[in-house]
Amino acid sequence: MPTAPQTTDELYQALRENDRRPYGRTRTVTAEELVDAAEQFAEPAPLIHALLELQEAYTYGSEPRKSPVVFARLLTLFDEQPDVFDERLRHMLFWRFKWVAHALRQLPEIPLASLRQWLTEMRDRYEKADLGLQPYYGQAYQLAAHVGEDTTLAYELWAARTRTRLSDCEACEICERALYHLTAGDDERALRTWEPVLAGKESCQEEPTRSVSYALLPLLRTGRTDRARELHLAGYRGCRRNPSMAQEVGRHLEFCALTGNEARGLELLAENRSMFDEVDSPLDLLGFLTGVEVLLQRVELLGHGELPAAGYAGRTWTVAGLRAEVRGRADDLAARFDARNGTTAHTDRRRARLDRAPLLEALELTLRPRSLDDVAPATPVTAPAPRTAAAPESLPDLIARARTLDEQGHPDAPACWARLRTLVAAGDYSHPDDPAVGPLVQLRADLLADEASRAGDKDEFAVAAGLYEEAAGLYDDAGLPGHAALAHASALLASAEVPARDAADATEAKAAALTAAHASMVRLHEETPGLAPYLEARLLRMRATALGLRLQTTGSAEHVAPVLAEVDLLHAFATRHDVVGQISGALLLRASTFALSGDLPAAVTGIDALLDRLKANGPAWHLPRTLGLRGRLQLGLQDAQAAHADLTESVRLAADWPADAVDAARLHGDLAQACLYLGRPDEALRHLTRSAELDLRHGSRTDAFCTYSNAAQLSLDLGRVEDCIALLDSLLAEPDVAAGELDDRLVAQLRLTRARALHAGDDLKAATAEFVALAAESAGWDDDPGSHAMIAAETAVLLGESGEFGRAREAAEQALAAHARDPRYEQLSNCLRELARLQGQQQGPDGLADALVFLADAGRVADEARAAGYVARGRSLDSALAYEYGRVNAYAGAYEDALAALEKALALLGEPGAEQEHAEEWAECVRLAGVVEGIYLERPAPALTRLDAAVSRLTALTHTDEAEPLSSLAARLRDEE
Repeated sequence: MPTAPQTTDELYQALRENDRRPYGRTRTVTAEELVDAAEQFAEPAPLIHALLELQEAYTYGSEPRKSPVVFARLLTLFDEQPDVFDERLRHMLFWRFKWVAHALRQLPEIPLASLRQWLTEMRDRYEKADLGLQPYYGQAYQLAAHVGEDTTLAYELWAARTRTRLSDCEACEICERALYHLTAGDDERALRTWEPVLAGKESCQEEPTRSVSYALLPLLRTGRTDRARELHLAGYRGCRRNPSMAQEVGRHLEFCALTGNEARGLELLAENRSMFDEVDSPLDLLGFLTGVEVLLQRVELLGHGELPAAGYAGRTWTVAGLRAEVRGRADDLAARFDARNGTTAHTDRRRARLDRAPLLEALELTLRPRSLDDVAPATPVTAPAPRTAAAPESLPDLIARARTLDEQGHPDAPACWARLRTLVAAGDYSHPDDPAVGPLVQLRADLLADEASRAGDKDEFAVAAGLYEEAAGLYDDAGLPGHAALAHASALLASAEVPARDAADATEAKAAALTAAHASMVRLHEETPGLAPYLEARLLRMRATALGLRLQTTGSAEHVAPVLAEVDLLHAFATRHDVVGQISGALLLRASTFALSGDLPAAVTGIDALLDRLKANGPAWHLPRTLGLRGRLQLGLQDAQAAHADLTESVRLAADWPADAVDAARLHGDLAQACLYLGRPDEALRHLTRSAELDLRHGSRTDAFCTYSNAAQLSLDLGRVEDCIALLDSLLAEPDVAAGELDDRLVAQLRLTRARALHAGDDLKAATAEFVALAAESAGWDDDPGSHAMIAAETAVLLGESGEFGRAREAAEQALAAHARDPRYEQLSNCLRELARLQGQQQGPDGLADALVFLADAGRVADEARAAGYVARGRSLDSALAYEYGRVNAYAGAYEDALAALEKALALLGEPGAEQEHAEEWAECVRLAGVVEGIYLERPAPALTRLDAAVSRLTALTHTDEAEPLSSLAARLRDEE
């Protein structure tokens, strides 16, 4: 706190500001400072309010040891000066007897006799104050349940009593009743009891988050897996990173462990790592640690005990090491509680959780399902066994096979090179003295060429070019000029694909680079006689590829013929020398060239012929890519059904080969597009996430995150809000994202989608906080003021929804300033109109003046749009503005002004026609005008004339749905005449 409050008004303002902070150390420390500040004032009321805030911070900040101490001070103040406590403060004081009882139960060092003594004190105080005892019996039951003795009698004494004003809220009491039935082994009855809370009909600060965490396993045991999945996603979000809900987090970890989601469990554990040190409540810590141990035990049983795990600060942990540490600490805590209580209840409950067998082998919880193998550190790749060999392979045989597979372009070649790379890097490597193998310098060149190829696949063209040149030098040293020439050509092609810096026209610069690369390859080809057929075919393939890339870059018709000429050379040579892979490569390039030139039918004809050849002669690994290209062509021809069939088959065939070799990520992405065309969004979502995960495994992280971003937006569009949030939470927790290594704009897009999902999920507070942060960051995007304008506009609307119109005005001013540099007419108009509506609706006449300022700003935006010739994609900016003037004035009671504005809106809209959207907007204007005129201005006759004419007009145009509200309003007005 910068400066201590000097007046009581400043103190109360500081208390209100602190109340808006999330629970945690910042709020608690500020509350402690405010208590110190309150003690300077002579009157006791400020101190009472400060102490109440401090006790709340301790209670919900998981510091139970301090809560009773603060309450003791409050009780002393009450005993000494009861008149200072008004009805509200008195209610809060007696309510918090329960908080103290709860805090004492969490501390094993507090004797059981002291807990019972406190309950006696509570009963005596309630009786003296003539308060009902149901809250006391509720606490007595919770103590009995905690100890594990006499629970049935205690439950009956509590549950049979009538609720009072000091009873726990309905949601909390429902949870206690459900837990009683759950403990008795009656899952069905427990779930029936919980239903009002799980359905969102009853809630409080802790509910439904607490109930959800307990209900997950009963839902699974009773076969309600979809409900369990849904509640896990929503419930976990409610407790993540919250020390006062450590037990709930532990139960979500347990749920992951028992449903085949151990990898997600480790991810959630990492997200909540701070709980190991921040949870001050021994009882909460016991619940958390037991859930952690259930997870770690399961991971270790599956053979992954050496995986890294997030644990106590100060050292790195493996799953096995952390499990041993957690087990010791949790066993000790359970023993301390049992020693205090004189029972074995906590040890028994802990053992029951640890002994549970998995309830499901696999339950897909999120859009990003991962196994423990996916989160394991990368291990050296083992070369695939020869498909016909049974005996172990010698080193010379492995080298020979790698080169043979590489000559064929076989998908297994990279794995062989990876294995050889590991062997060569070993300190004890000894190169075979075998002429058939060649010298070590040749093998090193082979490995560099493979490494360069992988860099090129990741679009790291400058790196690839450098590696190819280094490989070429080593091939020269090995006396292999043909290999050196091929490496030089590969370097030329990679260099041409390096983005040009400071080029006025990037397209022209890249086209020129590819033209120059092609010319150099031709010279290189001419200057390198005696090439082996497979090397010469590759060089011809690169010549054709360079010109194909140039065509792809420019789209120029004059660049088509040179590509086809090079393809013909390649095809003729490969056919003459029976280089099978390059024959199909040439045919694929030809079809692609036709597609790039816009001749899709010719491209399809070529692909059909190629597919026939591949099915007859191979190579089989070319089939997935070729089918994938035909699927993309079918999409271009608007035949989504045929595209879906081809792409589905390509994905099926791709499963037989390494994903990188057949570009499986692209195939899944294209299939997702086909699914969207066919109206199958859920299927599209599965393929999008699969595509992204494959890109991620390949190391193409930017591509992966872009695809995941699209998947998140699609899930949000489908109304799968919790799926969207869970996916984005997982992505934003990735180490390179957290470290700021990923493109900041891409990360901002992920956060923006998450903020919108939070808003759609009715978490206005979290959504607003994220939008405010994004607006602050995007203010520095000098190269993209339009995006800042849109983000600031959305931020302003959320602040308006929260009733913070001062801050909303500031955000709107930011949006307008950015809009002036890069106009976003429609978004700004929508924002300003919505802010006016919100202020009018929330503040009525008091907010009219400020609401009209927002509308005046929207009017200026509409004027600018009109002058610029901008045509809105949605509603007309002018008619929408006039309608909003009508609505805002109606909220403020300025009904004549409202009616005049609505008349203007109707004039701007004109009579409705066949278009449904126009009819909807027109009908709504008529409806509101009818309400203002007929009800508020008490002029039913003209209102009925208006409504009847509108109903006739709409009915004649078959807009019956739009006419129905107008007919209902007319009937109401006639009934009231």
